[in-house]
Amino acid sequence: MNKNEFKKLLKKVWYFIWEDNSIWSWLVNIILAFLLILFIVYPGLGFLLTTSHPVVAVVSESMEHNMEFDAWWEKNKDWYIGSGINKQYFKTFSLKNGFNKGDIMVLVGRDAENIEVGDIIVFRSSKKDPIIHRVVKKMEDDGIYFQTKGDNNKDSIKSIVLDETNLREEVIIGKAVLRIPFLGYIKIIWNKFIGAQYCKITNNFFPCRR
Repeated sequence: MNKNEFKKLLKKVWYFIWEDNSIWSWLVNIILAFLLILFIVYPGLGFLLTTSHPVVAVVSESMEHNMEFDAWWEKNKDWYIGSGINKQYFKTFSLKNGFNKGDIMVLVGRDAENIEVGDIIVFRSSKKDPIIHRVVKKMEDDGIYFQTKGDNNKDSIKSIVLDETNLREEVIIGKAVLRIPFLGYIKIIWNKFIGAQYCKITNNFFPCRR
């Protein structure tokens, strides 16, 4: 193939991708957008935000409030007051009104020294997907440890597969700094109907089903 033929080929490809209105052009654009996000945008965000999971989708209801803050506090205050967190203190917390299943959370790096009570963190456990809950206690004893709790849960989880009362720094993936409502349903739908077929290449933004 000479230089002129190569230029003609590039023009045809360019036209097909950006100007052709056919269904095939539309499908190719979707595939290209997916590959761009997966292999360039997502890793680039991870590098800038110093975390392996710069963007995560919320797949559970454990942080939902489903009511105004004052009503939510009256319903849940006993646990927090018993843990040394009063109403005024809780009001200073990040995302004090919680967040919902289907939201997207943007994370920054996991430096434990910069994580405080009230912050929202994502951490690994024996469960298939990372957990996103609120820090309710920070402890320092030959290292930094955290206790977390879902705002919509009655207590911190303590079981064989997950112990929220003593989380090591090493399991923390990142701290949530931005919420984007509802966009995470794209991931939830993908994971339910398609994601299990692509486990090898989608283990971050689209965790595999087990």
